[in-house]
Amino acid sequence: MTFILRWVFNALAIWVAVSFVSGVAIANPDGRNQTALLTLAFIALVFTVVNAFVKPVVKLLSLPLLILTLGLFTLVINALMLMLTAWISSYTDYGLTVDGFWTAMWAALIISIVNWALGALSGGRVG
Repeated sequence: MTFILRWVFNALAIWVAVSFVSGVAIANPDGRNQTALLTLAFIALVFTVVNAFVKPVVKLLSLPLLILTLGLFTLVINALMLMLTAWISSYTDYGLTVDGFWTAMWAALIISIVNWALGALSGGRVG
């Protein structure tokens, strides 16, 4: 149940990031709203899986940098996870596009804030 809730929260967070950051877009070849929703669900699924399996390994390997920067390096890790999601989803017709590292940083910051707010609203059960 936690995985599904994270998936939904990530979908909402990615949607907000795509709405506010100009260099982040969702490729939707059909142009239909139903297909756009399925595309967003697919991208959120990839992002959730990347965050569940790859992110802990990257955080463990970068532990000295995390300690040195008092946790601010987490934003860089989040941006890299978003770029990895864009790279993985680029092999499909329905994917996420990110126009560079700084765009990914802004989008990752927005995704983190939205996920934090949604987690706080849900009573902190996700995390």
